[in-house]
Amino acid sequence: MESNRPEYLIGRLIRNEMSPRELDEFLAGIGENEMSPAYSEVLERYFNQFLSENVPVAEMQEEK
Repeated sequence: MESNRPEYLIGRLIRNEMSPRELDEFLAGIGENEMSPAYSEVLERYFNQFLSENVPVAEMQEEK
């Protein structure tokens, strides 16, 4: 699997643009018991970025 393929598939998943074939490939890549390191790294990077961009907004909403 090419090194940026997991990133491509996750991007398609997040944008709700994934084809059935891509979904099958994605599910095979994350595995049943243990996630592929390539997918794990991309997901961790995405969610860390998501949290860093959205935590201040959530904190501001709690203060209201």
